[in-house]
Amino acid sequence: MARLICPDIFDGCVNPVRKFAPFRDKSPSGLGLAPLENFSNGVKAFFTSKSLGADINKISNILSIKKEDIFLPIQRHTDKVLVLESDLESKVADAVVTKRKGILIGVQVADCVPILLFDRKKSIIGSVHAGWRGTAAQIVKKTIKLMVEDFNSSPDDIIIAIGPSIRWNCYYVGYEVKDAVCKATGNGKYHVEKTDGRYCIDLSSANMLQALSMNIPEKNIWSSNECTYCNPDKYYSYRYSNGCVGRQGGFIGIF
Repeated sequence: MARLICPDIFDGCVNPVRKFAPFRDKSPSGLGLAPLENFSNGVKAFFTSKSLGADINKISNILSIKKEDIFLPIQRHTDKVLVLESDLESKVADAVVTKRKGILIGVQVADCVPILLFDRKKSIIGSVHAGWRGTAAQIVKKTIKLMVEDFNSSPDDIIIAIGPSIRWNCYYVGYEVKDAVCKATGNGKYHVEKTDGRYCIDLSSANMLQALSMNIPEKNIWSSNECTYCNPDKYYSYRYSNGCVGRQGGFIGIF
């Protein structure tokens, strides 16, 4: 049976009419996997693996959503946050925010960090693609800032899920990348220096710290502990495959 990675932090508030099947994965991985039939009307929020990837046709089919109602931006590792209104023509952006209902918004990743946001009071949703450039450009902070300033969201009401990405010792970078991410993020446990002069950074942790700096309560943030590089049979990994790779995604919508 096909399953989606559905963060448990969304249970009971993202989809108030969600029907729970008898099976729930409460393994140490913290994935919170849910069978597809768990979704009823309401809000859908999930991450995919290789089995679905970011294939709009497959996602449309299994979730009974018109493929024309699934929006993916043209990602270019920018800090651009797109407010999606009536026009669903794809545009360059690496984050999307909308109050529209009846559409699914998402991002594509293959080591970069997929992030989903939901304002449970104002019913505003967002999706973010954060690679090292986006993290260095504070794209998750800019997305939260837009939600607060343009939609009057309160940080206390914003729930965030950070999906599977390349983690810690699997992500070697040079000083320039480490320095750019550190300047954007500040102090915290998200990088280590190796004996060969290189660094390892954890973009998932860096983005969590950036969200916390925007006054998002820690209890409002869920983070996958899976590494895409360590799980090449399950996830696409750009570094593991040396650049020849597909994409998985993170998606959220109000229905």
